[in-house]
Amino acid sequence: MTTKSHTDLLKKVRQIDIISRKVVDELLGGEYKSVFKGRGMEFDEVREYQPGDEVRTIDWNVTARTGKPFVKRYIEEREQALFFLVDMSASGTFGSTEKTKNETAAELCGLLAFSAIKNNDKVGLIIFTDEIELFIPPDKGQLHVLHIIREILSFKPKRKGTCIPCALDYLGKMVKKKCVTFLISDFQDSDYDKALKLAAIHYDLIAITITDPRELDVPNTGLVSLSDTETGEQILVDTASATARKKFNITARARHLELKATLARFNIDQIDIRTDRDYMSDLIRFFQTRERRQTL
Repeated sequence: MTTKSHTDLLKKVRQIDIISRKVVDELLGGEYKSVFKGRGMEFDEVREYQPGDEVRTIDWNVTARTGKPFVKRYIEEREQALFFLVDMSASGTFGSTEKTKNETAAELCGLLAFSAIKNNDKVGLIIFTDEIELFIPPDKGQLHVLHIIREILSFKPKRKGTCIPCALDYLGKMVKKKCVTFLISDFQDSDYDKALKLAAIHYDLIAITITDPRELDVPNTGLVSLSDTETGEQILVDTASATARKKFNITARARHLELKATLARFNIDQIDIRTDRDYMSDLIRFFQTRERRQTL
């Protein structure tokens, strides 16, 4: 890595660090805690009964021994693990706006990771293409989160393709306990329905779908050679033709809606992110919707 690229990388990491901590402190910290509960309740202590205590919490053994009513006190077992499964296939380098899909993924990981460590949760990372390229075990602390962000921003994948089932299968081998899992991808893959269904049973799986606007709506720019960055396949499209543009846009939007329907069928929450708009409103909407659902 050249000195300039290293400096640019540190600058991006620092920007994500500053923005993420500010947003977490002001907006997401409390939202995260209320939505992602701990693993359950653990025993803390026995104390003397006070008016208003639940009768069901009375410890009858201690009460009989002391002759005074005592209750058991429990606290939420808060600590849990959060995993990012980040798709770093070649299609993630595409960007028609200020940021590529991979840069957007790094920012999202930063926000969610800082929310996690603020609530004493561990954070882990799996980077994948059509194979597993990096695994970072879950850990706590700001330096650990910055390490994860730096890895995503600077990572140079060996492969170009995408294999979502491979990533979910690897998660199953490495993580046996139920954990919160963010699958971050543009989902330019196929035959992943079964893997999604199984993962949704074993983990709290949330799909973050990242889309560039030009993947849904091609503009009139004349004769254009479109290349699939993952397969290398190229096609020539006359975008000056209204018929050609309409066909492309209909196909792209149908694929987008099909993915949305697939995730809903398996009860997998989706955060639909576009690189041309502020994703904070999408994140906050997700947290608020999920919290409302949990209180019903």
